[in-house]
Amino acid sequence: MLIVGGGIMGLWAAVKAERQGIRTLLLDALRPASGASGGLLGALMPHMPDRFGEKKKFQFDALIALEDEVKRLEAETGLSCGYRRCGRIIPLPKPHLRPIAARHGLDAAEHWRAGERQFAWTLLDASPDAAWIHPQTGPSGFVHDTLAARVSPRALTAALLASIESSRHVQRINGRRVLSLEAQAAVLETGERIGFGHAIIAAGTGSFPLLEQLGGACGEALVRPLGSAVKGQAALLKADVDPARPVIFLNGLYVVAHEGGHVAIGSTSEDQFEDGFSTDGQLDALIARARDMSPDLQNAEVVERWAGLRPKAVDRDPMVGPHPDHAQVIALTGGFKVSFGLAHRLADAALAGVSGQPADIPSSFALSHHLQVAGMRA
Repeated sequence: MLIVGGGIMGLWAAVKAERQGIRTLLLDALRPASGASGGLLGALMPHMPDRFGEKKKFQFDALIALEDEVKRLEAETGLSCGYRRCGRIIPLPKPHLRPIAARHGLDAAEHWRAGERQFAWTLLDASPDAAWIHPQTGPSGFVHDTLAARVSPRALTAALLASIESSRHVQRINGRRVLSLEAQAAVLETGERIGFGHAIIAAGTGSFPLLEQLGGACGEALVRPLGSAVKGQAALLKADVDPARPVIFLNGLYVVAHEGGHVAIGSTSEDQFEDGFSTDGQLDALIARARDMSPDLQNAEVVERWAGLRPKAVDRDPMVGPHPDHAQVIALTGGFKVSFGLAHRLADAALAGVSGQPADIPSSFALSHHLQVAGMRA
């Protein structure tokens, strides 16, 4: 089996392939986690608990399962993944948001259950920690949920890579960019061809043009791209804060306390950009908002600024599973903002395609669904 791409998706697929004893070659155009998977944020955020359909159930189950996946990975490698179920604080800046939040609390009581474990969505009148989240940020109150978590993107990908390095069935090669796909081979930019029985395409934003070469179902032409690159900017601050503090989320701004006295801030979502890997005033504005929101960060030093490109599929949901006309080619991409919370479960689904088994994913995640959307005229 061939895995194209060594980001969070491809690394989980390689680890799961090793556990199943599947001989695998992992190719990366540069080096593992050199793209969006090498970022800073690591927020593992649940969807709102209302309208709890198959997608929200899948995400909930994945967030619960990740805890044990991380424990196993840490036991196997001796490395920390920087994981903690820290919870989340959401300020309520407008009065109309308070009754909505109260209803969500009832939804969480019904749906956020895993065995004997119950996760809460609690409506608060005041800030639970005035130094971490300024009381004026939530004039109509705050929500505290106990399901959200965080992980260090770089620590998790390093642990996955360490697991692969000690594997018996997975070989890894860096600096090999795949330009095109043939029926049973990948063509590299060097002209070399690498044959495969199955190929999992997990190359982030680079996955879309590779999959587009295969066309739609029954040879149907695609009228729009299968996905796009969305730029995100983030920053890492040095701050003496408790790493157990909850993630703060407000209007697209995430503030995430990590181990070692670091706090990550992000992220922008830019569909239009000239340079996908440079930071600018949009990140400055995020940092300023975070400082206004959290007194603990007012004088915190910025130690790293980061920008990268995240893969957003044409219908936004992750894109997973075999091509309907080329069952040996399997997509594993399009995670956009949810990749770190779902990649372990999506890798299982991709490997189900290798064995010819049905994938346990929401129908809107399937590659066939995205191909159908990309074949529709706007």
